[in-house]
Parts: sequence; C-alpha cells; structure tokens
Amino acid sequence: MGKSLVPPPDNGGNAIEPVDLKRALEERYLAYALSTIMHRALPDVRDGLKPVHRRIMHAMRLLRLNPDQGFAKCARIVGEVMGKFHPHGDQSIYDALVRLAQDFSVRYPLVDGQGNFGNIDGDSAAAMRYTEARMTDVATALLEGITEDAVDYRPTYNEEDEEPVVLPGAFPNLLANGSSGIAVGMATSIPPHNAAELCDAALHLIDNPDAPLESLLQWVQGPDFPTGGIVVDSRAVIQEAYETGRGGFRLRARWEKEDLGRGTWTVVVTEIPYGVQKGKLIEKIADLLIARRLPLLEDIRDESAEDIRVVLVPKSRSVDPGLLMESLFKLTELETRFPLNMNVLSRGKVPNVLSLKGVLQEWLEHRKDVLIRRSKHRLAEIERRLEILGGYLIAFLNIDEVIRIIREEDEPKQVMIARWDLTDIQAEAILNLRLRQLRKLEEFEIRKEFDALSAEKASIEALLDSSEKQWQTIKWEVSVVRRNFGPDTDIGKRRTTFADAPDVDLGDIHQAMIEKEPVTVVISEKGWLRALKGHLADFSALTFKEGDQLKLAFHAQTTDKILVFTTGGKFYTIGADRLPGGRGHGEPIRIIVDMENDQAIVTAFAHQPGRRLLLASHGGYGFLVPEDEVVANTRKGKQVMNVKMPDEAKRCVPANGDQVAIVGENRKMLVFPLGEVPEMARGKGVRLQRFKDGGMSDIKVFTLEQGLSWHDSADRTFTRRAAELVEWTAERATAGRVVPKGFPRTGQFS
Repeated sequence: MGKSLVPPPDNGGNAIEPVDLKRALEERYLAYALSTIMHRALPDVRDGLKPVHRRIMHAMRLLRLNPDQGFAKCARIVGEVMGKFHPHGDQSIYDALVRLAQDFSVRYPLVDGQGNFGNIDGDSAAAMRYTEARMTDVATALLEGITEDAVDYRPTYNEEDEEPVVLPGAFPNLLANGSSGIAVGMATSIPPHNAAELCDAALHLIDNPDAPLESLLQWVQGPDFPTGGIVVDSRAVIQEAYETGRGGFRLRARWEKEDLGRGTWTVVVTEIPYGVQKGKLIEKIADLLIARRLPLLEDIRDESAEDIRVVLVPKSRSVDPGLLMESLFKLTELETRFPLNMNVLSRGKVPNVLSLKGVLQEWLEHRKDVLIRRSKHRLAEIERRLEILGGYLIAFLNIDEVIRIIREEDEPKQVMIARWDLTDIQAEAILNLRLRQLRKLEEFEIRKEFDALSAEKASIEALLDSSEKQWQTIKWEVSVVRRNFGPDTDIGKRRTTFADAPDVDLGDIHQAMIEKEPVTVVISEKGWLRALKGHLADFSALTFKEGDQLKLAFHAQTTDKILVFTTGGKFYTIGADRLPGGRGHGEPIRIIVDMENDQAIVTAFAHQPGRRLLLASHGGYGFLVPEDEVVANTRKGKQVMNVKMPDEAKRCVPANGDQVAIVGENRKMLVFPLGEVPEMARGKGVRLQRFKDGGMSDIKVFTLEQGLSWHDSADRTFTRRAAELVEWTAERATAGRVVPKGFPRTGQFS
C-alpha cells in the first residue's frame, strides 16, 4: 500500500507536539558528544586504535591481506570498510589508511603500502584506485588470536554483520604509535615511543606491580618519533609529564656543521621535527630570508632524496653555527613542542587521563583477559575433540559390533548410544567415519592425539588455575614482541635522542635575528618616536606635528635596545628594530609601551651593557644604578626610582667620572665625590643637595682631573679646573654656593 497523501485528522488541534528546547538541545548535544568521544576521537587504551583504524584492520584480515600474501587495491579495502563497518565518507577512510602506511607519520606502520602514499614534503597520496596495500607484522600482532574468542564482537551499524569491540593487541600500539584527536570538551595527544623500551618496562611491571614510575623510566627514556630529532627537555620535565599524563616535549631538528675547506662551512639538517612538512618549513625559512629576519643566513637549499638533507649557507665564515641555529629554532618549526595528554578510553569505556604506568598496566590487564579467553576457547576445542576421539576409541575396540549395528539396525545412532553410553556427538562422529579410517594405523594415531590433547588440557587447566602462570605466559609473549622489534632490528632502532638545549644568551639570539643597520632615533616633546635610516648629522630638517618639536635625537643600531626614562621613575625598553619608520611623524610612545598618562619622557638612549647611571629627582634625591638592572622585559616597564608627587624624576646621566656637580633652581652649585652616592637597584635614593625653595635644575658627572665644563647660549665652552672648584666642593646634601661667573642663565650644563 502506498504512503497516504491525506493529512492527519485535525481533531481540533494542529498535530504539533510541544518540546522543551533546553532539554532537547541538552539530550542531542550529549548524544553527539558521547558519539565523538567514544566512536571517533579517543583511542582505546587496550589496542591504541580508534574505531576507523580498528575497522580497517578487521576488513584487511577478512580480505586475507597478510604480510606474506599479495596486495589488494586500496579502493577495494575502503569499499569493504565503508560498506560493512564504517558508514562514513570514503575519503576519510582512505586518509586514515594512508596515514597507517606512512613511515614518517607512524612509528610502526600497520599497513604495507605499494604506490604513492604521499611524502614528508606534504604531497598527498595518489587516488585509492592506483594504490595497493596489505598488513604488516605489527598489524598481525594486533590481530593475533582474534579467531579464538579473544575479544567481544558487536553488531555493525546495519546489524548485518559483526565487528570486534577491541583487538587482542599483542603489540603495545597506543604508546608505540601514539595518537591524537579532538573530541567534545577533551582532546588526546600521545607521542610515539620505542616498542622494545615499552616491552622492557612492561616486563619490569609484571615482576614488580608496585614499581614507581621512576623505575619504568630506566627503560622508557621518552618519545621515539619516526622522523628522529632531538628532545631538549630535562629528565625532571619528562618524568613529571609521564607521572601526570600531561605535559609536552621540545623537539629540535638534528643538524651538523659540514666543513667545505678553506674555512668555509654549511649547516646540514638531516632530521626535522615530527609532524612538520619539509616543503612548508623551507618555504617559511625562505620567506624570513626575504623579509631580512635572518641576517646570519645567506641561503637555503633542499638537497633531499630518500633521506632529508637541507643545506643552510651562512652569511660569512665568521658566523657562529650555534647562534645561527638558535635563531632558526626560535623563528621556525625546526623546533616544535609536541604536547602530551594521555586522555584515552580506559577499559574501552571511560575517558581518563592516565600516567605511563597506568597505560602499561591496562594493556597488560587486557593481555591477561585475552590469554584467559583464548585458553578457555582452546580448552573447549580440546574437550570437544577429546569427546570425539573417545567415541572413536570405543568404536575401534568394538568395530565388528559397530558395523553390525550400522548394517542391521533401523536407528543405529540410538542403539549405539544405549549400548556404549555414548554422547550424541560421539555417535554422530562414529557414523560419519570413512571406511579407510578403520585401518589399524588410524587407531594408533587416535590414541597418540588423545594423549597429546589430554596433556595440553591439563596444562591449560593449570594455567587457568594459576595467576602466576598466566603472568609468566604474558612475559613470554611480551618478550617475543621485544625480540621482533628489538634495537638490533631496522625498525626497532631508537631514532630520537636526548640532549640539553645549549645555554645561549637570549640577547645574542635576539640580535642574531635582526639585520644590523644604522638608525637615528628621534623623540619629540609630546612623546612621538621614530627611527630614520642612517646616522643623520643635521636634525634641523626634521618635521613634527603642529605644536610639537624635537626633544632629543641620537644615533643607534637596529640591534640596540633603546632605554626610555620617565618622570615617574620608570624605565621602558624598546628594540630599535621595533620603532616606527621615518615616514610621517612616528607613533606615540603610549602605543608601544604601557606608559601612564601623567608621565613624560625624561630622556632616552641606546643601552650600553656594564655602564652605571646616576638618577636624580627634582627634589634633589638620587642614587647610582647599574644600567643592566634597568632593562625591562615587558610593556609595563620597570620601576627603578621611587618618587611621590609633587616630586618627579628629573635626570638620568651616565656615571662616567669621579665627581658630581649639581645645580639648583636657586642657582647654587655643589660639587662632591661620586663615591658618596650609593648604588642600588631600586629606591628613592639619598639627598644630593639641600634646597630652601625650588628644586634641582641639572646634574653632571665629571672627572676632577679634566675639570668641569659647560656651554653657554652662544655655544662657548667654559672649564673650571680642580683648584678653581674648591669653593663649591663640599659634602653631599649641603646647600652649595652661587654658580661661578659665566654659568648659563638656563641653569643647565649644556
């Protein structure tokens, strides 16, 4: 009968059922979240596989694509997986299959691919109709015992077939091959490890179930990525990551300096970090070269064939290769951080973040369950066979009578059961005996098989009765895996090594990443900053916004740090390379750093390491500070001089000399030894000169032997020698005497 086209009866209503939107959304989103977590994103801790990978392995087993068999088209495998087990897009299944075959993506490939399966440059695989595949030895280890009732099965999506809930997993796949995925509200990220090391740790854990994690790390040194590389983390960081199940690993490319003779050399990169596409990496370095962000690097060449060989040509032979590489590590994916988040489906059901020990324990418990189930399955098979063999032996002992019953009786089966107390299965087996099996030799073979199976039955029963024997069997199974994937095999050799990151000064690295060029830093009265290319000799041609004018200008290099001192006693540090260019009027300093609105710039200069500065406030307080101590690492700056309103920071001068000359707004000058001024990293300082009214006008540090100099408004220079300064020389914090004749009316030394 066809579908009715008549609408439902009205019955006075509109046939619309009201639904609570909040509850409906919660139910549907929860169902989606659970589906994503359980059936897509998180791996099972027991076999380390997500459902799509497990279904691919199962389908390949059904297609008999064993390592010793021929290859099959990938399109056929994908069709089998999609049609029977995984009702999703064929491309997503093929992508998962391709990744399992890539030796640069998977530490121990589960698929042996034939054809173009992509490369480390980021090129994709050929279409599935062109490529072929079969299983590897790792895949057969994961499937070992699947036909022996080792795991549960469940109906497929259309309930026409069955699929395994989990694989037997004789190989420690979760940690050996790692996994990554993003679910709803949670994610997982597990790096690959060395299978032989995992087996050693598992064997130790079987003998010492209460072993602390530190003892396991004697074997499991850390991740072992398929692309090699060097992990530059301390043992303490690695241990903490494995204890908590959360952390990360800094992974660097492996490189070496290649001598070309006559003092010339290049750097050759032979291994790049895991997950980095070589083509994109080289493209990024080339872009940085064009942008002049790598002044130590001249050129980059990709000379890779089967192995990776990326050649880095330095700017000159005097470049430090370590510094060159540190600048590249900082700016490019030659150094990456691989996160660790061991969030897995514990016991196949509960999402949980496990430690390294927890993962190994759950894998071993799964291996124990598989062993018990396989043993019980084998025991049932043996009992069935022994039952049949017992019937055969009765038949051979009474062969003439059996033949007579079969020939003469209407119901020979029931007669035999009644005569010799046989079971239904035994009677059926006797009736199905061929005449050729009645020879004397056959009886001997049956007795031999009966005895052998009886002995095997006794040993399996003993195994099932003893937990100790079960763990001994698991140890033997794990040691077989260790032998097959040991460090002496090609696939089992450790590829990733460990080292401490070189101790390189961050300032040196920062400078190595900046092209060294001369600039002129210009600062206006209203706090606008800019850097003009080259060292300008004449500042009179500089233009400013209306109502603004030049405050100060000085020469620097793009590699310099510019220190800015404000009236609030704060120092700000700005890289000369970060200053806005000379076009226009620049930018206000408050855009570049977090400077308070009520503060103004006192002075600015290029940082000179090792120098000392004399800071002085308007109220006549001051102290010495090492210039290295005032460098700020953040936009907020560094508070160095403590001042309270109405006082404010007034001067910052280099402490080059042995005497201090200070002038007040009352035109009184005082000269005293620099040694009387304390050195401190932060504070208000001590009184430098006492004032009845007003405050400090200017301060200068000079050498007594050379005398005190100043310039007047006509740019004439006046110098007073030591003997002429006696009258103004006194102790620090005194009032001083009226300035000498010829001192500028501005009250400034220059």
